[in-house]
Amino acid sequence: MARSRTFFQGIGRLLKFRLLIPLLRSSKPAEYKAKGVAVGLAWAMTPLVGIQMWLVFMTWIIWKRFSPSGFSLTLGLAWTWVTNVFTMVPVYYVFYVTGQLMMGNFDSIGGYDSLQSIIAETFLAEYTFWEKWGLFFKLLLKDWGLSMAIGCLPWAVAGYIGGYYFTYAFEQARLKRRTAKMAKKGLLDGTNV
Repeated sequence: MARSRTFFQGIGRLLKFRLLIPLLRSSKPAEYKAKGVAVGLAWAMTPLVGIQMWLVFMTWIIWKRFSPSGFSLTLGLAWTWVTNVFTMVPVYYVFYVTGQLMMGNFDSIGGYDSLQSIIAETFLAEYTFWEKWGLFFKLLLKDWGLSMAIGCLPWAVAGYIGGYYFTYAFEQARLKRRTAKMAKKGLLDGTNV
């Protein structure tokens, strides 16, 4: 019989299986994984919800062409899910406020409610898929776009750097624990680490 879960338990389970398990199961080097998480988080920290996975894939193709080291496409795709349709409104607002502050517009920062109503009116109205996205991007470009485009840049850079270093450190610590555990059990002979 299936066990019933709360909403937050379901979200936690989803995050574990979509973000953490691919990282743990990959047998690639720590740097390869760290670059994948970094690229995924960099694209996740842009106001491009809906096409972020496509952008990670295009980045992967270009990266493979010019760099032999590459990065984990699976991890890159998975970590774009940090921003999604559920987190879009608050994340877009953070980008907007950051952009306004970076441009020095301290007194013209609009309220969170106005962005929330723009998104709700656009996506809950009876429009076709393409009309909804066209209207949404028109509103963003006209009213909020420049601030969001500028405001997402520090977040994208922080996502890339933070994602890389935290993942790399996590993987190195995990490798040390695993090596110590194997040494304790007498499974290491000095050639297989």
